[in-house]
Amino acid sequence: MTNDKLTCTTRTTARRTGRLITVAAGVAGALLLWVVNDPWAGADLTVGQGDTVQHIGPDAVVVAALIAGVAAWVLLALLERTVSHPARTFRIIASTVLLLSLAGPLASGVDTGSRLALLGMHVTVGAALILGLPGRRDCR
Repeated sequence: MTNDKLTCTTRTTARRTGRLITVAAGVAGALLLWVVNDPWAGADLTVGQGDTVQHIGPDAVVVAALIAGVAAWVLLALLERTVSHPARTFRIIASTVLLLSLAGPLASGVDTGSRLALLGMHVTVGAALILGLPGRRDCR
């Protein structure tokens, strides 16, 4: 393996590791907000779905953040292969999706505390992904 190929492979591995850490940071941030709001503050994070009220547990927080992280990673990978400015395009699309996602907690949060906590989780995960996933493209 040539030195350039080895360097490219090392950078690719580092980029993947960084992106994995970014997704994990988004999940950890959302889970931390859940811990601070639900068990410690005694605020019961709930959302209304029609006539039913559903409690938001840590498993739902982790799964939702992981789905968002994987979807964002896939989008960025596709953009890196198809557009000339993938980081900028990703940030525009991801910011738009984040803004649209804020409608969910605003509409379904049962009380103000739940709405604020859920908004915080959305923004935390979104900010981590928008800021952390795009990186330098050194190898092709």
